[in-house]
Amino acid sequence: MRPERIMIKYLLSLIFTLTCIIHTQAQEKPRLVVGIVVDQMRMDYIYRFQHRFGNDGFRRLIREGYTLDNAHYNYVPTSTGPGHTSVYTGTTPANHGVIGNSWYDKFIDKNVYCAGDENYNTVGADDDNGQMSPHRMLTTTFTDQLRLALPESKVIGISIKDRGAIFPAGHLGLAYWYDPSSGDFITSDYYHSELPKWVERFNKRRFPVKYMRQTWKTLEPINTYEASGPDESPYEQGLLGKTTFPYDLSKSDDKSFGLLNSTPFGNDLLTELAITAIEEEKLGQDDERTDVLAVSFSSTDYIGHNFGPRSVEVEDTYLRLDQNIAQLLRTLDDEVGPGNYTVFLTADHGVADVPKYLMDQSVPAGYLQGNLEVNEYLTAQLGEGNWVRNVSFGQIFLNHELFEEKNISISETCNKLVTYLLKKDGIGYAWTADNLMRSSFDEQGIKGLFVRGYNLERSGDVAFSLEPGWLWSSNERGTSHGSAFNYDTHVPVIFFGKNVRQGRTAIYHTITDIAPTISAILSITLPNGATGEVLEEVIQR
Repeated sequence: MRPERIMIKYLLSLIFTLTCIIHTQAQEKPRLVVGIVVDQMRMDYIYRFQHRFGNDGFRRLIREGYTLDNAHYNYVPTSTGPGHTSVYTGTTPANHGVIGNSWYDKFIDKNVYCAGDENYNTVGADDDNGQMSPHRMLTTTFTDQLRLALPESKVIGISIKDRGAIFPAGHLGLAYWYDPSSGDFITSDYYHSELPKWVERFNKRRFPVKYMRQTWKTLEPINTYEASGPDESPYEQGLLGKTTFPYDLSKSDDKSFGLLNSTPFGNDLLTELAITAIEEEKLGQDDERTDVLAVSFSSTDYIGHNFGPRSVEVEDTYLRLDQNIAQLLRTLDDEVGPGNYTVFLTADHGVADVPKYLMDQSVPAGYLQGNLEVNEYLTAQLGEGNWVRNVSFGQIFLNHELFEEKNISISETCNKLVTYLLKKDGIGYAWTADNLMRSSFDEQGIKGLFVRGYNLERSGDVAFSLEPGWLWSSNERGTSHGSAFNYDTHVPVIFFGKNVRQGRTAIYHTITDIAPTISAILSITLPNGATGEVLEEVIQR
């Protein structure tokens, strides 16, 4: 054979071998997946604060990862419990059943908490803050599917809020959350009969005691916070009886450690726990398995409620969170190794501007106060009776037994209720259960969000929503969330790390696409109720 043909054959063989190696490496699973949920983070925070972020936190995720600029929650209500559940199950409350942080249970005639479970007890503290489990979540998470496929995989959920740790960890993982009474991280005997030694050692370091002696000052000179309104604002609830920096936590009269939640020190504390979990549990250290660490930063939500999205306090919180994320990424590089882990970052919901601020800017907004007098209306229509069992969280539950006893049509009554509600100032949308149940899961617009948030077993007879910019409150300071509008649905979604392409898109996507995409990266079965789609453009093949 001629030398040049031998050389060509050799080069072709080498190219084929290298291609196989590259393809094999691209298909290897990450050793660790880190899911980061930032409670109440609107997408516009990325745009407003990005020029102030460092190079190693949010900007690194965006620079090296894949960003969805137009990702939305595709249901209502937009709140913490449903948000975390939807991110990790890949579906909406219509399927996974977590229809709110709390809701009225019509079968036992009382309000229930999404993660509450009196069948289990607190582990790590002498209170009932650990009576929790994921039992009200009706579907699996991608973390469950990972554990079913690889039982040796470790799945750990951590958060200041119990629900922010519990639902991401799924039914088969472990969860730890902050106990404001003791200042310790605790769990439930659903997971453990006693705290792991590494959590006990972490608690003994008493970080909250140190933080509660500190003063929250702006990270940078206060005159540089040009992405926010003035520090002194009439639209803020404030902290420690004031609405301007600095905030000296040592002056608090509260003997518990709950105030920590409402400062960036809560995010610092959770970052320390995340790093400790990676090191002590040796997450991502085994070539034969993939582990998951679910981190939910909650202090952003407490601060956002108190001060609103235009405040210096919120901007400062995100500058500090940027440093927390940079610290976490450095730890992953050191402990797991660059190219061995995958990260996704998102939020569980956004937040509304303070309605009073909008009103003062001549933007339509308002407050709905008091009750809706639904039972009084029905009494005038139908006669005396306790026609309504409960009105809460945008749901009306009727007394079915009384309607049956009186032989009165619930369906016709619900239609009348919709007409009645829509005449109320501030109420913009209302549907009967019959109407929502007859609609397609793919329904577009505001109604579609209601359809995907409506659970046949748990939701009410009538569902309603306020108009854009309105809140159900008598307090004109601070703000909230939960609506079907863009300020609550539009959140960041960023994928980063192993098997993730670099890029960016403004195409509309839904939050329920995260779990299927991570499942595809891990080559595992999708969560059993998943309705989202795999984002093929995100995955590096």
